[in-house]
Amino acid sequence: MGNQLGVMATRDAQRMADERGLDLVEITPNAVPPVCKIMDYGKYKYEESIKAKQARKSQKVQKVKEIKFHPGTDTNDFDYKLKQIRGFLADGCKVKLTLQYRGRENAHRELGEDVINRVLEALKEECFVEQSPKTLGRVLGALIGPPRKNGPKPRPENQAHAGAIHISVS
Repeated sequence: MGNQLGVMATRDAQRMADERGLDLVEITPNAVPPVCKIMDYGKYKYEESIKAKQARKSQKVQKVKEIKFHPGTDTNDFDYKLKQIRGFLADGCKVKLTLQYRGRENAHRELGEDVINRVLEALKEECFVEQSPKTLGRVLGALIGPPRKNGPKPRPENQAHAGAIHISVS
């Protein structure tokens, strides 16, 4: 099989599918005109579930590592933690930066913000900021990840079609 029947009205395609004892399945609804196939739908669903299972099996699990800071983190500790963060990013892990205020440090929250901003400034070429610094109670947190290779992909626009569809038989 695998023959392309071209563009035709939906009701004609449905009639052809009924004559063969098969189903008319819409494959790509966003195309203009939409692409459909005449096939056994049960077999199609089974093959799709096998593909989804394979995709889950080959999927890489994203790890999140956490590095903690305090407003009084000194230069050597800061440099060591930067070295650890660079290693995590090189391994492809995301890094959660947390800064916890203790006691009187709450009165000078700008010191903690400066520490996190110094980290982000030092790593701006080597990472992608996934979540900018946010304060939740006594904790200031941010999330960074390895640099992205591609930008976001544009989504196809939904365009109306006038009842015509592209048909192939498998």
